[in-house]
Amino acid sequence: MIANPPPLPAPEAHALVDAPLPGLLTRAAAVRDSAFGVNQTWSPKVFLPLTQLCRDLCHYCTFSRPRPGQRAYMTPDEVLEVARAGAAAGCTEALFTLGDKPELRFAQARRELAELGHATTLDYLEAMCRLVIKETGLIPHVNAGVMDAADIARLRRVSASQGLMLETVADRLGEKGGAHYRSPDKVPAVRLATIRAAGELKVPFTTGILIGIGETRAERIDALLAIRELHAEYGHIAEVIVQNFRAKSRTPMADADEPDMDDLLWTIAAARLILPPDVTVQAPPNLADAMFPRLMDAGINDWGGISPVTPDHVNPERPWPAVDKLRAATEAAGRRLVARLPVYPGWTGPDWQDAAILPLIAASSDAEHYARADAWSPGLPLPPQPEPSRGACSPHIARLIERAQAGEALDEDDIVALFAARGPDVEHVCAGADALRRATRGDEVTFVVNRNINYTNICAHACGFCAFSKGRGADNLRGKPYDLDLSEVARRAHEAVARGGTEVCMQGGIHPAYTGETYLKLLGAVKAAEPGLHIHAFSPLEVRHGAETLGLSLADYLTRLKAAGLGSLPGTAAEILDDEVRDVICPDKLDTAEWLETVEAAHSVGLKTTATIMFGHVDTPRHWARHLIRVRELQARSGGITEFVPLPFVPMEAPMALRGIARRGPTFREVRLMHAAARLALHPQITSIQTSWVKLGPDGVAACLNGGANDIGGTLMDESISRAAGASHGQEMPPYEMEELIRGLGRQPHQRSTLYGEVDDLTRARGRQAAPLTPVVLTPPKKFKQKEITDVE
Repeated sequence: MIANPPPLPAPEAHALVDAPLPGLLTRAAAVRDSAFGVNQTWSPKVFLPLTQLCRDLCHYCTFSRPRPGQRAYMTPDEVLEVARAGAAAGCTEALFTLGDKPELRFAQARRELAELGHATTLDYLEAMCRLVIKETGLIPHVNAGVMDAADIARLRRVSASQGLMLETVADRLGEKGGAHYRSPDKVPAVRLATIRAAGELKVPFTTGILIGIGETRAERIDALLAIRELHAEYGHIAEVIVQNFRAKSRTPMADADEPDMDDLLWTIAAARLILPPDVTVQAPPNLADAMFPRLMDAGINDWGGISPVTPDHVNPERPWPAVDKLRAATEAAGRRLVARLPVYPGWTGPDWQDAAILPLIAASSDAEHYARADAWSPGLPLPPQPEPSRGACSPHIARLIERAQAGEALDEDDIVALFAARGPDVEHVCAGADALRRATRGDEVTFVVNRNINYTNICAHACGFCAFSKGRGADNLRGKPYDLDLSEVARRAHEAVARGGTEVCMQGGIHPAYTGETYLKLLGAVKAAEPGLHIHAFSPLEVRHGAETLGLSLADYLTRLKAAGLGSLPGTAAEILDDEVRDVICPDKLDTAEWLETVEAAHSVGLKTTATIMFGHVDTPRHWARHLIRVRELQARSGGITEFVPLPFVPMEAPMALRGIARRGPTFREVRLMHAAARLALHPQITSIQTSWVKLGPDGVAACLNGGANDIGGTLMDESISRAAGASHGQEMPPYEMEELIRGLGRQPHQRSTLYGEVDDLTRARGRQAAPLTPVVLTPPKKFKQKEITDVE
């Protein structure tokens, strides 16, 4: 969360009553911009008014009276019908709003609850939250009224956040003639007790004030100070709503005066200045009518929940603005409209969420813990993409692009800012990266004709992202365990050369029976079959395993590998070069320092490597930025990295995704930005940025080639690892298909060797006249060798 500056002292807060509005707006907007940048959030929601009955008699509200001929409660079928419509429309939030304890006042409520099998409204609410979660995956936010700690705690298990408007701290409004007369749940001390109990239970909470119901400006400030005090103690207030009273017919306050726009703007600005900067300030756009864009002038950073399928049941006479209209107004103000979850970033982790809610958040969120902008995951066909956002680039992003293009090393915060680009800024970052690609690499798109040989899928490690390896208890994952005979390795190498291949890429699991001699024998088998074939093999993890089993230093073992025919190393096993992430996704694997040490050792003995990043799971843009900086610094020291390869996490069969720990891979926006940011952040140290057709498919690769990438990797011939994780893009992209894709972008294809050398015409011709692959032989491990297993990977 954002570091808090010293709070505005109470006397200074009260002095805002007389502050001129123009200066107040300027100050509030500056605080907002410092805390939230250009992001203006909103929540795609469905509004579920479980009951519109209430025991309170607030003079401005229509919820309190029964409607003749209507049920007191939505039925389960009605709840599901609305929730499913919202899920189909791309909503992430199920907003349950209801009156306070109607069963204490209305016989109809008691009767219907009994028919539904529940004793209280809160019992029924809990059941409906569970139903919506189970059937739709929507994330509930509940506005359930005044509650005690036990009720808050049980609803915490079925919702990501809860809410209760404080409204006011003016007790006098509960006296006869006041807006809260005969409304026992509107006593300020009672409502503050509920908000406090939520803090004690670590429930992310929404509250707010209602202005224009008879309170003074000084009383509004008192209410904001009370909210601030609770947040200072518990840190749970995620959002404060400044809601303006709008008169409704058939209520006691139907003829009451409403706050004017200046009064609303003053209150919003005061809220922004009084509240801590990590607390969102929201004002409902539909209650400001056509003047809603002006609310941004006062420092709001959120529009609240807006539904594409349901009305605002509290204010049905004032529809929400359409999302396109909201986006246009937001971008006209120089801000970026960002969909969020019902719970804000900063309150999405296990400290704040029940274990049952965390998988819902992971499935619905992007890397910044906002709502996913698409339903796509890497490895799946890319659906049609919306038209690119048009508009001017944010000044800060424009400066970062210019600095990177000039060769200045961007720091961690700079790179995080690139990854945070939204709306038109995404297009500007990608265009800036592509301009740099054109300046440094021209219009050629390179590729290599190669073959993957994954020699075993048996592995002593249990990485959470890997659906390929077979350890104890892993037979439920795709495929059977195997450990290739050297004769099969040699056969595949020979076939690769016959089909125009210039490289074999060999990697596998860390087989507990393997030693450093095993890897040397693998090299020997390939070199005996095809002496001229380049061997690109062994991740840093395998190299360390081999060295340790032989008692050799890294440099000595790498020297032996090189002498045996190793030509270069894949910079895989990098995942995210930050131990905060590695401790979650691969705790028993080599750490960041060990990966860097191994790759630098390879460079020191004259072996080139690639460098990779596997992103889109439990990581964040800050982790990505640290990864890029560590790779850049390594290259500055050793100069041995040939290309940088972003590898989007494929979640479909990955164990940590199946357990609900990981996100569903990066969004496509994040994929584009990773390639673009890598181009900008690694310049001028690394000039080749590769994009993975296996993870992204032809359409995804095309977008990345137009956003900073210059290399499409290898034809592969056999691809096992991504397909084991659920990718659907096939096991080979022949040279002619790669060339067709590249030419379709107006670019020039160029077949390269592993180390970016030229390929002779005869070899190139073999690649374009290749016979179909022979079925591979997957040699079972010795304990399974009852019969030979033959399969086409």
